Amino acid sequence: MKRLRENSLGLVFGVLFLIVLVGQALAGHADFNQQQIAAGMEPIPLVRYLTSASFGADVAENWQSEYLQFFLYIFLTVWLVQKGSPESKKPGEEGLESDREQKVGRYATGDSPAWARATGLRRTLLSSSLGLVMGLLFVGSWLAQSIAGMAAFNEEQLRDLQEPVSWARYLTEPDFWNRTLQNWQSELLAVASMVILSIYLRQRGSPESKPVGSPHSVTGVAG
Repeated sequence: MKRLRENSLGLVFGVLFLIVLVGQALAGHADFNQQQIAAGMEPIPLVRYLTSASFGADVAENWQSEYLQFFLYIFLTVWLVQKGSPESKKPGEEGLESDREQKVGRYATGDSPAWARATGLRRTLLSSSLGLVMGLLFVGSWLAQSIAGMAAFNEEQLRDLQEPVSWARYLTEPDFWNRTLQNWQSELLAVASMVILSIYLRQRGSPESKPVGSPHSVTGVAG
């Protein structure tokens, strides 16, 4: 029970993710078959839909926008600040911070990661590992979206008796950028809303909020 409590946030989000993914698969399957029937074609079973380009593109286009959001936020908050937001460092503290503040090298403690005490490439990789992994996950899911989206687009092209397109050509198609940009704008709006609204609004007990009684101008303080 202690282990469950200590990892409850990650576990709950993991379970919610699976529930929503299953819901998306079922709803997407039903919607896909409605379109098949409307076009005078046979509906397909759920297993076949789960391996289809249509389902893959729908999933990947959401994943890549989420990882883009985190990638940008991780790197931009190193150098940019928002006065009054608990999501920001305090003005004047922009930058990579000192070795003492980051507890690396000779300032590492006994329970610091081994690479924090190392020098050279290992410390550099650890120091940027979160942003790098988020960036790689974004690129990977973006590529997956583009490939699955191309396959789904070409299925529609063939159904309409038109020529399929190459991957490079698909990257110039409105279909690809419509799928991509509609997700990017929603994620960027969500981040901006969180940064700005947390200046004036509170959620008692949440580390994403300032303490209820903190002044609006206090920056980088979590409740």
